[in-house]
Amino acid sequence: MSSAEIADPVTGWGRTAPTAAARLVRPRSYEETARAVRGCGTRGGIPRGLGRAYGDAAQNAGGSLIDMTALDRVVSVDAEAGIVECEAGISLHRLMEVLLPLGWFLPVTPGTRHVTVGGAIGSDIHGGNHQVSGAFSRHVLSLDLLTADGDVRTVVPGTPLFEATAGGMGLTGVILAATFRLHPVETSLMSVDTERATDLDDLMARLTASDDGRGQGQGQGHGYSVAWVDLLARGSSLGRGVLTHGEHTPLAALSARAGRTGRAGRAGRAYRQPLAFRPGQLPGVPSFVPEGLLGRTTVGLFNELWYRAAPRRRTGELQRISAFFHPLDGVAHWNRLYGRGGFVRYQFVVGDGQEEALIRIVRRIVRRGCPSLLAVLKRFGVGDPGWLSFPMAGWALSLDIPTGGTGLGPFLDELDEDVAAAGGRVCLAKDSRLRPELLAAMYPRLDDFRALRAELDPGAVFVSDLSRRLSI
Repeated sequence: MSSAEIADPVTGWGRTAPTAAARLVRPRSYEETARAVRGCGTRGGIPRGLGRAYGDAAQNAGGSLIDMTALDRVVSVDAEAGIVECEAGISLHRLMEVLLPLGWFLPVTPGTRHVTVGGAIGSDIHGGNHQVSGAFSRHVLSLDLLTADGDVRTVVPGTPLFEATAGGMGLTGVILAATFRLHPVETSLMSVDTERATDLDDLMARLTASDDGRGQGQGQGHGYSVAWVDLLARGSSLGRGVLTHGEHTPLAALSARAGRTGRAGRAGRAYRQPLAFRPGQLPGVPSFVPEGLLGRTTVGLFNELWYRAAPRRRTGELQRISAFFHPLDGVAHWNRLYGRGGFVRYQFVVGDGQEEALIRIVRRIVRRGCPSLLAVLKRFGVGDPGWLSFPMAGWALSLDIPTGGTGLGPFLDELDEDVAAAGGRVCLAKDSRLRPELLAAMYPRLDDFRALRAELDPGAVFVSDLSRRLSI
């Protein structure tokens, strides 16, 4: 049987905009999920996974939260074709444990493996390989969706309901299960190249060059490229950063390296168990952290040390998959570092041809002195079909900003306007404060989404704090 309770104040991973008096329901079967949807009440409900959306997308003040994490079975794996069918509450972490020993990896992964498959589709997650592989939904073959009328529909790509659900933030229904393609790998190691860039122009040129070598947006290759940006550096160093490229290490390359370095070395140990998945874990962050720990002084010092410690150029370093893709997962509760007030994860994208707009926005962020440890610049390839999917061909920048600074809200409002004027958009899975009047300019298919949702869910069964705030 499902369980229900009144949840403590609920937040996203950024720990902002807490929600009170939500009823948390944990169904353990499809039938219990259907009953939970029917029992949502006048404030409606929204599915919730592992709580890694940064903003208020999986919150519902005074309504229901449908915790899907008990529906976490792997239904089947076709190890020949590389296709998995699983329930929507399973985490990407658990899938890696199952799939890597079989020689398969996720087609797309964000910066954390602690998200559910339902959340991956509902937010249409992207990773460092978007320029060649697109977002997660591009690899989904079908999904089972429980809609407001109680029906379970099998939804396939190319249909309006699929395109509304991929990136639809749970507002079209509850994803119960999904079938999707995987990526073949021979080892659980990454071959990583690292290089320093002296300023923003240099960094963007290097990212562009890396994409040109990987058939951008054409599905060729499987390269990953991300860049850390120092958003406190000024003058001639403005926008300096560290660029990281990664490729899945083939077994032959690991064997050759083991032969050169000796079987007792790291490559030799990895060669004996090439598909082992052993993510490391450091001590977690305690519940109490002094306010202001990540201010301009401490972050500035960290950024300087991080940049200086990075190699000018290094090729072929072996890293575990967990270290390359999800380094922060090794520190439990790392979001506590920002103190009780939490932080805003601000992520936006502007299209190709809008490089000057990106540079202007970076200069504004630098002038304000936003103390962001985790500022990441990526290149996106061809946009994805989801009507509310975030990626579009161009440049994406994300940064974490502690909430303690004065005037942060108006400053971010101004950035929103700059992004919208450049034809860009902010990421809804990270957002907790966008003004609704800018949403239509950022997401041109918004009216289509609203019309389908009104037809599919006229009683507004599926509702979240985000949907109310933005009038989606």
